[in-house]
Amino acid sequence: MERMSLRGVRHVEPLARRAAPVVPPANNRSGAFGTAAAVTHDRTVARLSIARTRQVTVTKVICGVDVSSLSLEAFVGPAGPARGFPNTGEGIAELLAFCREQSVELVAVEASGGYERPAFAVLWAHGVAVAVLHPRAVRRFAEGLGLLEKTDRIDARVIAWFAKVKGSVPCAPLSAEQQQLRALVTRLRQLTELQAAQKNQRLLVSDATVLGLIAELLKVLTAQMRKLEAQIAALLASDPLWQKLDQAFRSIKGVADRTVARVLAEMPEIGRLSNKAISKLAGLAPLARDSGKKQGPRPIRGGRRNVRAILFVVAGVVRRHDPDFAAFHQRLSAAGKPKKVIRIALAHKLLVRLNAKARQVRNQFVEPTACQTT
Repeated sequence: MERMSLRGVRHVEPLARRAAPVVPPANNRSGAFGTAAAVTHDRTVARLSIARTRQVTVTKVICGVDVSSLSLEAFVGPAGPARGFPNTGEGIAELLAFCREQSVELVAVEASGGYERPAFAVLWAHGVAVAVLHPRAVRRFAEGLGLLEKTDRIDARVIAWFAKVKGSVPCAPLSAEQQQLRALVTRLRQLTELQAAQKNQRLLVSDATVLGLIAELLKVLTAQMRKLEAQIAALLASDPLWQKLDQAFRSIKGVADRTVARVLAEMPEIGRLSNKAISKLAGLAPLARDSGKKQGPRPIRGGRRNVRAILFVVAGVVRRHDPDFAAFHQRLSAAGKPKKVIRIALAHKLLVRLNAKARQVRNQFVEPTACQTT
């Protein structure tokens, strides 16, 4: 009978088991909750020491900015506000004022082929921390959340969300010298590729006029390449750290001026990171593909292809002069490894060697942390 009388009646927890209401202490003027005296989740928490229970979670205000060639779409936190600005000097100034109004502590942007650099430089110069994110990682994050729609505002919100979940940290922009070195090395690489293309096209041409034009162009390209090489050499010689790194890298027989310039320009983090981290940054780290009993191959993926490309070539040259590299190559060949796997392994070994030498040199210098795309 007693059971029947309870049917249809909502269960009421006994008073002895109900939690007491949480009341802020009298001396807490802000009414904030979080001290051991004010917050008691259960008896277990109540027994904990004050040192362990006095934990205040501070949410960092993050502004995600979706960058394009014409616009900057900003979204603060998980719920806004949001505003759009033109990607101009005036628009960047308005974005800076907007971030200050919203007490933004971190601005997160995607690497957008260079369109993000003006805003990055201005925000950082005025004391606003900026983190640069990998756009593919942000896109995969959105897809994992089921956000298949894509607009500038949605992207800005996802960028802020991703930066919060990942715990992205700010990074300093490249110095003026580093930017100049990267610009010179990039142009030298472009001219080298153009020169190779013209030489290949010359083989398929029989017309005298066209051949003359190709010859003139090749002469101009050669002159510009020599000029760039001289400027790069002078720039490296003007910096004490780069001088030491240049000497350390060249101690590996087969590593010459272009390799040194490419590595220093495209991978300024070398010597600061572990061997595993620098290998992954270059796209030379084998990635596991295991599941259950299956052990898949270890492919490489992503990374900085310009650095990886020159390491593939130079590692083969180093193998001819360095007994350690030659023995490593013979050991892999005897084990029946594919030629492509051997090339990757040699490039990886060379990068690890360069990273070790750079680490030894950098231990003598104190410098700011380089920026990485997270």
